[in-house]
Amino acid sequence: MKLLVISNGHGEDVIAVRIVEKLKVNLPNLEIAALPIVGEGNAYIKNNIALVGQVKQMPSGGFIYMDSKQFWRDLQGGLLKLTLAQLKIIRQWSKSGGFILAVGDIVPLLFAWLSNTNYAFVGTAKSEYYLRDEQGWLNRTSWLERWFGSVYLPWERWLMSRDRALAVFPRDDLTAEILKQWSIPVYNFGNPMMDGIGEVTEIKKLTSLAEKQTLSILLLPGSRMPEALNNWQQIIDATSEVIKTFSLQSILFIAAIAPGLEILPFQEYLLCQGWNTTSLAINSLPINDPQAVIFSKKNASLILTQNAYSESLQLADLAIAMAGTATEQFVGLGKPVITMPGTGPQFTAAFAEAQTRLLGISVILVEKSNQIAQKMLCVLNNAKLLESIAINGQQRMGKPGAAERIAECLQQVLLK
Repeated sequence: MKLLVISNGHGEDVIAVRIVEKLKVNLPNLEIAALPIVGEGNAYIKNNIALVGQVKQMPSGGFIYMDSKQFWRDLQGGLLKLTLAQLKIIRQWSKSGGFILAVGDIVPLLFAWLSNTNYAFVGTAKSEYYLRDEQGWLNRTSWLERWFGSVYLPWERWLMSRDRALAVFPRDDLTAEILKQWSIPVYNFGNPMMDGIGEVTEIKKLTSLAEKQTLSILLLPGSRMPEALNNWQQIIDATSEVIKTFSLQSILFIAAIAPGLEILPFQEYLLCQGWNTTSLAINSLPINDPQAVIFSKKNASLILTQNAYSESLQLADLAIAMAGTATEQFVGLGKPVITMPGTGPQFTAAFAEAQTRLLGISVILVEKSNQIAQKMLCVLNNAKLLESIAINGQQRMGKPGAAERIAECLQQVLLK
């Protein structure tokens, strides 16, 4: 048996790897290869999954749909030639038999259909929460979106309803229920994005901040340069007001920086903003990262880490975030996020607004960095809101274990 995984983005690659690793446990003889449409497929390489075809990092980093300029830059960078080469590889691969697992959005789904072989689809990019919640359509949803009837457009639903489409895995309960209206083989197994983060824990009682010794705040600037550094500057600007507002508490900022980024520019900006490096013993840190760098400023400490992502998410009470996947994972742990728009190409005002629709009350959007501290104070002093956020997070993102559940279903499909 042969399986080809097609995905279009680093986050999608990671999700695909999680599913494949679970699948290999029960099907050790399954021949697996991957075709990352966007980027160089580092997640596959790291997990010893063979790549087929040509891979290349485009200038946009995969966000061509957010800005027409990014699209033209990618075309100049060889996008059309790369796409045609990848399609040729898929058609050649399918001639020898096998199955395709598409992970992401309509692009890998379309590639899977064009392969002329059987396929399954893990839809990571779209959710009905962008248009509606359990009570009905959102006010911001247009008449055209309502007329289409789903966040998945008719041509996407057509691709999911073909005879060769043997399984479709939406990212949440609401999306699964809506897709069941059409002849689509929907399986509602949850969102693999929450795997590896840890179980949802009861949110800490923050109604009496005066009694809390240390307030832990996660900082998420994103994973692509130079945008991540621009976001970082906005986030660090916000911390100054947070330190003043919460002057009666000790504050622990935990900055989770993507492992692939150069850390020095992040450190340099902290020093420019009045933060000082400290010589705290590594074994006294609340996270396990010997390479972490610690800074201090007034009543606050800041840990800069690239090796303790899951621990950082679990430890923090609240996040200041300008990120995609990381924000969703933190929300899935039942915790609040405060965000603000950046300059792009990913985290624009439009992206931030869409994220508030996707994640509901768990994400609070402000316009400027100097508004974050007061908004944070309001959120942390509202016990009813915190309880609702905890429930909302699990509802929108699901429970861990989805990758294993999807793998078990794929195993049955492959063995038919």
